[in-house]
Amino acid sequence: MRPMNPVSRSGRRRAIGALAIALTGCAALPPQEGDIASSAWAKQSGLHPGPGVSAWSHLGFPGKTPTRFTSVRLDGRATMAVQADASASMLRQQLRIEPNDLGRVHFSWKVPALIDGADLASRDGDDAPVRIVLAFEGDRSRFSPRDAALSELVRALTGEPMPYATLMYVWCNKSEPGTVIDSPRTDRIRRLVVESGPRRLGRWVDYERDVRADYERAFGEKPGALIGIGIMTDSDNTRTHTQAWYGPLRLVPVAAR
Repeated sequence: MRPMNPVSRSGRRRAIGALAIALTGCAALPPQEGDIASSAWAKQSGLHPGPGVSAWSHLGFPGKTPTRFTSVRLDGRATMAVQADASASMLRQQLRIEPNDLGRVHFSWKVPALIDGADLASRDGDDAPVRIVLAFEGDRSRFSPRDAALSELVRALTGEPMPYATLMYVWCNKSEPGTVIDSPRTDRIRRLVVESGPRRLGRWVDYERDVRADYERAFGEKPGALIGIGIMTDSDNTRTHTQAWYGPLRLVPVAAR
C-alpha cells in the first residue's frame, strides 16, 4: 500500500472523510434550535461538565453541510431530533474515563426509515441514520504508517490528533447484529452493528452495552481511556435525506479496582 501524502488533494479528502466519523476537534457550530448544551437531552446525557469534562457541543466537519440537531420532547422522553440532508456533523462531549472505570453505556433511538443505498463497508455508501460514537486513547506508536500520516494530517487541519481508536454502535441496512465493520478509510474506526434491517423501524429501541467487552471484541485488545462520546447522523455520501431521534446517552462507570 502506498503511504498517504499528507499534502496531496486526495489525502486531504480522505482525512476529511475520517474526520467526519472520528471525534476529532472541529469548529463548534452556532446553536441551531436553542442552546444544545443547556437542553434537557444534554443535561441527561454523558457526564456533568467539570474539570476534564466539556459541555456538549455541535461540531461541523470541513467541507460538509451540517446535520440539524434540535432538542425536543417526544413520547414522554427528552430527545435530540436529527435531520440530515446530504449532510454530516456531530454532537460531542469530551471527557475522560480511565480504563479500569469503564462500565456500561445506555442509549436509545427511534428511526423511521433506513437510508437507501447506505453501506457502511463502502466509501461511497458510508452513511447511517444513527451512530453512537466512543473515542479512546491509546499508544499511537502502534499506528500503521498510513494511520500515522492520517493522524498528523488531522492534527494539521483541526489542532487535535485522530483518536487512537473509535468504536461506533450503528444501525445497518443488512449486516447482522454483532457484526464488526471496519471503516473503509481507516481500521482505527470500527462499527459494531447493534440493529439491522427494517424490523424495528418506527419505534423506540433501548440498549445497554458493556463498553470494555465491545471494545475488546471490535479491536482485539484492552481499551485505553475513554476520551469522547458523541451522536452522529449522516447522509453526505448517499446524498439523501434521513431523520431520527436519540434518547439521552448515559455512561455508567464502575469503581476502579
